Amino acid sequence: MPLDQNSLVERCRAIDALVLDVDGTLTDGRIIYGDDGVESKQFHVRDGSGLKFWAAAGKRAAIVTGRRSDVVSRRASELGISLVYQGVSRKDAVWAELLTVWNCPGEHVAVVGDDLPDLPLFRRAGLRIAVADAAPEVQQAADYVTRKRGGRGAVREVIELILQAQGRWTSVVESYGDGAWRQGNPP
Repeated sequence: MPLDQNSLVERCRAIDALVLDVDGTLTDGRIIYGDDGVESKQFHVRDGSGLKFWAAAGKRAAIVTGRRSDVVSRRASELGISLVYQGVSRKDAVWAELLTVWNCPGEHVAVVGDDLPDLPLFRRAGLRIAVADAAPEVQQAADYVTRKRGGRGAVREVIELILQAQGRWTSVVESYGDGAWRQGNPP
């Protein structure tokens, strides 16, 4: 059940790492096969730039997905995400390893997902986030439901939410302009 604004901000302040699903979260959930059998997926560019901002802020991210796809490995590499778990039938099976690698407690990790296989991770996370078009059960279990749909900027929305709560988003924006945006002038 979604948190009230004050509780949400408080939880966001503690977050140092993101665990992301792929299909339905980083993508819109569609899987496209060409006649040659090659699988393709579409990723939103602002989710990618958001993940770069996240890393530049000293934060960590991992991908945990039930499917295997070369394109996921490629996208993760482009974004500098080295912890990529594919073909995982029980996503919570990698939880302890993530916490060990990151050397952080579960309450400092946010999980972003869209479907039932994400629920075992939700039960362990400090912040549970469902994308706008997530399954009803996932939305019900979430602390926050994004306004954006999966593959349509939901991950960027999450990153902005957390970095704003931590007082770090303004410095991200300022790094791309002269601060004129605060006076209503676009950079």
